[in-house]
Amino acid sequence: MTKKLLFLFDTDPVASVFDTVVGYDGGADHIIGYGGVTPESVGALVDGCIYTRGPKEKQFTAIFVGGGSMTAGEAVFKAVKKRFFSNFRVSAMLDSNGSNTTAAAGVALLAKAGNLKGKKAVVLAGTGPVGMRAAAMLNIEGAEVAITSRDKARAEEAAKAIQERFGFTPVAIEAKDNAARAAAVKGAQVVFAAGAIGVPLLDEADWQNDPTIELLADCNAQPPLGIGGVEAIDKAKERHGKIVIGALGLGGLKLKLHRECVGKLFESSDQLFDCENIYAQAKVLA
Repeated sequence: MTKKLLFLFDTDPVASVFDTVVGYDGGADHIIGYGGVTPESVGALVDGCIYTRGPKEKQFTAIFVGGGSMTAGEAVFKAVKKRFFSNFRVSAMLDSNGSNTTAAAGVALLAKAGNLKGKKAVVLAGTGPVGMRAAAMLNIEGAEVAITSRDKARAEEAAKAIQERFGFTPVAIEAKDNAARAAAVKGAQVVFAAGAIGVPLLDEADWQNDPTIELLADCNAQPPLGIGGVEAIDKAKERHGKIVIGALGLGGLKLKLHRECVGKLFESSDQLFDCENIYAQAKVLA
């Protein structure tokens, strides 16, 4: 029986243990991880994947691009795809920093809890990998999206990158502190917190009595959480008349989604999993 081989091309110095474990749980028989992968070095690795098996066996070889930087991951993923031609290709997935699967899980659960079309959505700390992907997925749902950053230039740079990749430009908001972020969410119906671990972004007092806010999601699982008053285990929990989702509440779907996508890599040799179709799969699983 042909073995299912998953090759991790990680942009960090060492291939991710997390991605290795979930890859096995997703159905791979063997996982081979490479660290420090760059667009310049990935070509030979891809060649090893596409030239070694016949057409009927190619579906049992797959590529997963990961690492801490989505910018670096996108560059490697682009180089991987550029190497493919004709039927010399294998399925591949991009999930640097878990950003595609994390954002997809959070937005899919928000969309399940309430219609997002036409709603104003603010992604707090929206210039990181998860925040930028969440902004794109909220736009897919028809929301009017804004992203915040402590630095105006960084917010505008992220908005430009989103425009180049996804074809829409979110509103870029400078929000240096919690008071500024509280002002940024005024008038919004949806709040998605995508900040770093242990960085509080919004106080409970700034949303609990807000008559406009309907839905909140927080990706930070370690205290202090990103949104005060939200528990990490919340999953479509009602608090102060709003529906809230915590990091562990969306984490179960994130892991399920990651495993499901890995499994699908081995169904054919021509699948490419990135933001849009990872999100579509999240909607099926939510």
